[in-house]
Amino acid sequence: MNPKIRLDRQRLLDLLRQMIRIRRFEAKCVELYQAQKIRGFLHLYDGEEAVSVGVMAVLRPEDWVVATYREHGQALARGIPMRPLMAEMLGKLEGCCRGRGGSMHIFDAATRFLGGNAIVGGGLPLAVGTALADKMQGRAALTCCFFGEGAVDEGEFHESVNLAELWRLPVLFVCENNLYAMGTPLAIAEAETDIAKKAACYRMPSEAVDGMDVVAVEAAAARAVERIRAGEGPAFLECRTYRFRAHSMFDAQLYRSKEEVEAWRRRDPIERLARWMAETGLLHAGERERLEAEIDREIEDAVAFAEAGSLEPVEELERFVLMEDVPQDRLLVGGGP
Repeated sequence: MNPKIRLDRQRLLDLLRQMIRIRRFEAKCVELYQAQKIRGFLHLYDGEEAVSVGVMAVLRPEDWVVATYREHGQALARGIPMRPLMAEMLGKLEGCCRGRGGSMHIFDAATRFLGGNAIVGGGLPLAVGTALADKMQGRAALTCCFFGEGAVDEGEFHESVNLAELWRLPVLFVCENNLYAMGTPLAIAEAETDIAKKAACYRMPSEAVDGMDVVAVEAAAARAVERIRAGEGPAFLECRTYRFRAHSMFDAQLYRSKEEVEAWRRRDPIERLARWMAETGLLHAGERERLEAEIDREIEDAVAFAEAGSLEPVEELERFVLMEDVPQDRLLVGGGP
């Protein structure tokens, strides 16, 4: 199967806009984090935008998305509005999770975005369960599961891929291979560094694709999704990509050289698409600047909305929290039941 993807000028402009939107949203998040307005951890998607934008382009509203803790790009590409997303980053009640999820645990029922997951590989069995439920109930939806190459070291990766193929479940597994599981180079952690081969061991159709090329990612995702929707079982994509920034804001990046980062920056998915569009006459003079100005206005509006938001009242903090029925005199700080 070789489904055709739409590559007219307007479509390419939309892909470019989405990647720029993710990049600039996260750049603003860095500013807010340094100003201590965003707390906790912050894992940036800078450099990997082509993966989420390319994959989301072939999904439908009824499909499910399971993400990792590096999920801001996936959330924006899936269609979560920027205002509640930014409010969530700032821990405000107006956020998509009432400020309880923060950067690492974004969830949105309206877009079927099942949230980030702080546990490496933790989303894989959730995706299998969602797909199994859809299959048993005769629904047409598929589940798209994002994870990093570090997750393939986890037992649930092998269990999930095995069961998905065994039961022929509608799952699209998307491995965002950025070469470093936190700070561990793939080459010193894996005897087999070709991640796509690991899925192929379970007889699952798998493909490795240039994750720095949004058009290549969309085309590969379209091929995989067409197969899944035809009832032929799951599929696996290894998107070979790179994060330009550190693993998180606390990472000194002692495991890679500046020269390596700069070499990958020359393959920047945004610059790559913009350059090709300009060379072929598809990106007109001043058009990118207008796109960026429009996106900056959207970001500033989202920041203003978030900063004007409210914190959840203290009396509401136990809401949505399942607690064992323990006598109050035994609920002591630092003490056990």
